[in-house]
Amino acid sequence: MSELLHLGNPNVRPKAPTADEVQLNFSPAGVTEIEALISHYPNKKACILPALWLAQREYGGFLSGEAIAEVAYRLGRAYAEIEGVATFYSLYNVAHKPGRHKLELCTCLSCMVAGAFDLRDYLVKKLGIRHGETTEDGIFTLEEVECLNACDRAVVMQVGDAYYGPLDEAKTEALLEQLRNTEDSTVVQYAATVVKSQLRDVERAYQK
Repeated sequence: MSELLHLGNPNVRPKAPTADEVQLNFSPAGVTEIEALISHYPNKKACILPALWLAQREYGGFLSGEAIAEVAYRLGRAYAEIEGVATFYSLYNVAHKPGRHKLELCTCLSCMVAGAFDLRDYLVKKLGIRHGETTEDGIFTLEEVECLNACDRAVVMQVGDAYYGPLDEAKTEALLEQLRNTEDSTVVQYAATVVKSQLRDVERAYQK
């Protein structure tokens, strides 16, 4: 993607990528829905956040350089601008491709007092991975996150668009087994839920 990052004259804002600089991988449903999302806003720049959620769904839960470039192209914005937005918000997966299920364990104050670090250590030992890592089979990614605003359910963990808690080792083991047997990616499903919430019924083209 280096050709898209080249700034040239520092006094000139970088331009949007052209069609010959990107691979367009959105599904027909994705193309239909991004056009609908754009129509909700006074200009395309205002559509960056929902467009990134749509791209995260379309690219299997990961905003790769190609995904960011496609959003830049479809919104007519510079690659660097879209990348800057995507890397600012932690809910966009840009640092690495997550597993099929992302385990977001809260270790903030209430959960910490309730035993979050002990549960984290259990997950590290059970899965053989640490914060930001993915199991070799590609099923689980483990991340420590800040407050999930569910202190009444401490220790709480988010997987996709669902909260689980209060958790202990036994409940966590049961949850892991349930997720192992869930073929659909909860990472993709979460992105799909966010996109769906921003579209009218008649605008929704994604069927899964």
